[in-house]
Amino acid sequence: MRIIIYTKDNCVQCNATKNAMDRQGIDYQLINLDVQPDAIDSLKSLGYRQVPVVMADSDHWSGFRPDKIAGLRQLAAAGE
Repeated sequence: MRIIIYTKDNCVQCNATKNAMDRQGIDYQLINLDVQPDAIDSLKSLGYRQVPVVMADSDHWSGFRPDKIAGLRQLAAAGE
């Protein structure tokens, strides 16, 4: 499963999301919108106005969501 976290510098919820995924052992790719602002328009077209935005296959959400992160860990474990 490919997981992408769209983040920005100095974002508390972004850091919490990354830390929670690290603790769960979930691999992810980071896209920093401060460095790659061209991705902002595609996120806005999906209705997102805050970061982090997490994309995981067909599921996506914004903000720090421990429940969603736990669900990703269960999916990753089932795929092992």
